[in-house]
Amino acid sequence: MSKKIMQNAIIGLIGFLFTFLTNYGHNLLRTSLFRGIFGFILWFVLAFLLRWVLGYIMNLSSATNASELSGRDHEALGGNLDVRTPDEDEELINLLKPKPAEEQGGGEGFTPLNPPKLVTLKDPEELAKAVRHLKEE
Repeated sequence: MSKKIMQNAIIGLIGFLFTFLTNYGHNLLRTSLFRGIFGFILWFVLAFLLRWVLGYIMNLSSATNASELSGRDHEALGGNLDVRTPDEDEELINLLKPKPAEEQGGGEGFTPLNPPKLVTLKDPEELAKAVRHLKEE
């Protein structure tokens, strides 16, 4: 038997034992064996898929390493990164300085808001009639 299939079978056997032992105390022997076989198949397939994915990733990384070794002339491309920011010290200082008083709304200080008062020009009797009509008395 090949080494890879043997390793997958060992992982499947571990899955079988784990599934069988967790089900043996709660189920019949036949049910536990049946579930253990499904556990073996599932763990075997998962080990196979994991080995295939890892092999694919390893092949990609080795292919990129080989292409990096062959392309020495492209070594300088993307190798430098300029992380400096332009000097904006003057603008920052101007933002931190307090503004002159004339730009802040004048020098006369605080004046409270004086809204116009609501004044009704109608007769109080008419207003009472309207309220009674709305209340339907």
